[in-house]
Amino acid sequence: FTPGAKRPGMPSGARMPHQGAPMGPPGPPYGGNPAVRPALTNPTMEANRKRPAPSQQQMQQQAVQNRNRNTKRRKMADKILPQRIRELVPESQAYMDLLAFERKLDQTIMRKRVDIQEALKRPMKQKRKLRLYISNTFNPAKADADDSDGSIASWELRVEGKLLDDPAKVKRKFSSFFKSLVIELDKDLYGPDNHLVEWHRTPTTQETDGFQVKRPGDVNVRCTLLLMLDYQPPQFKLDPRLARLLGIHTQTRSCIIQALWQYIKTNKLQDSHDKEYINCDKYFQQIFDCPRLKFSEIPQRLTNLLLPPDPIVINHIISVDPNDQKKTACYDIDVEVEDPLKAQMSNFLLSTANQQEIASLDNKIHETIESINQLKIQRDFMLSFSRDPKGYIQDWLKSQSRDLKLMTDVVGNPEEERRAEFYHQPWSQEAVSRYFYCKVREEIQYFIGSLIFLNLNLQIFQHAVFTPYACIVKIATELVIISMPIGVVV
Repeated sequence: FTPGAKRPGMPSGARMPHQGAPMGPPGPPYGGNPAVRPALTNPTMEANRKRPAPSQQQMQQQAVQNRNRNTKRRKMADKILPQRIRELVPESQAYMDLLAFERKLDQTIMRKRVDIQEALKRPMKQKRKLRLYISNTFNPAKADADDSDGSIASWELRVEGKLLDDPAKVKRKFSSFFKSLVIELDKDLYGPDNHLVEWHRTPTTQETDGFQVKRPGDVNVRCTLLLMLDYQPPQFKLDPRLARLLGIHTQTRSCIIQALWQYIKTNKLQDSHDKEYINCDKYFQQIFDCPRLKFSEIPQRLTNLLLPPDPIVINHIISVDPNDQKKTACYDIDVEVEDPLKAQMSNFLLSTANQQEIASLDNKIHETIESINQLKIQRDFMLSFSRDPKGYIQDWLKSQSRDLKLMTDVVGNPEEERRAEFYHQPWSQEAVSRYFYCKVREEIQYFIGSLIFLNLNLQIFQHAVFTPYACIVKIATELVIISMPIGVVV
């Protein structure tokens, strides 16, 4: 020990800190601030009594959270009146009844909206009658015509149609109902290369109200019209065996699979042990040619059993007799059109006309509820003050004192800490013991470190000349020992 040597952690000329200083390992303070407060005469706040100011990033995050909290849509619970207000104002029960009715109405509307959304995912078709008009005109030959075309007799065939009792304001084009149209004329009259007139839908097809075919001729012509309907979604004709089994001639793929599943459930063909497999009965074995199959294989096996739907076949005679009055034939065929209800359902889901009005009324309700709650607080304040003015003022001052402490970020109680009684409490003895324990530990660690350092210098001097490598190893070992805690070194 060297007299006058500087102690670690104890600056020269420093005095022992005040008894109220924190002692022992890091933890909650026992006596608060170590500085002595003679009195609360200085109005300025001590720096070590203030909490650290929040960083700029924390302030930005808090501002964003406040903004999100303000812009967040208020919930249904914000409309509910507190129980105390309902007890004070019995008439408010009528408002709560209306609120319960509104909740049920909102649930019903939401459930209906979900049902409508699910319904719109499925095709909504309606069967209507499409009336076809097949007519022809005959232009006889003119002997005195100047041009060569005018002297040749010709006829013109027209195919038109319209929906019966169509309530839509915008009429649908006739060609939009068909995927293809083929007119087959008499091959003996027009030859194998000119007897077919074909129209097929393409992505760039322009819709039209009818079809016209003009050919030269002065004799009656037999023709066959083949019309292929444009099914949306696509429909297929079933294999005759499968059609007899399911009772379906032409239908969509999803409806066919659903009918198959219904047949499987009705006849209990699903395997009782492995639900994934279907045990084929004699009809299924004839159709699918296997005794057992997976249900997931049915769509793939159906590919060979589904055929294009049959076209609509119409036989017509193109008459060139000027005395024939029946030159127009009418046929009614069944077509599927979009259900008008689907457009109304879509408009209902997309409609936002009433949403703004509802949101405005909800905001007014929330503001009214907030005003009622504020009035309830003011009423409670006045009522408590009228019952016990003195006690209420004291409680109110204590509350204001706590709020002031939070606003000024004050830690501890300066008024209590400035009095001697504060330091005669049971915790002070333990605090003093911990303080001196820490100081004694620092002194011991300092002396042991000094002895090790002197010993290291002596060993370096003795071995530096003879064994340099061993000296370096010894220095490293001693440095490791010095860096160890005091308990490990001992």
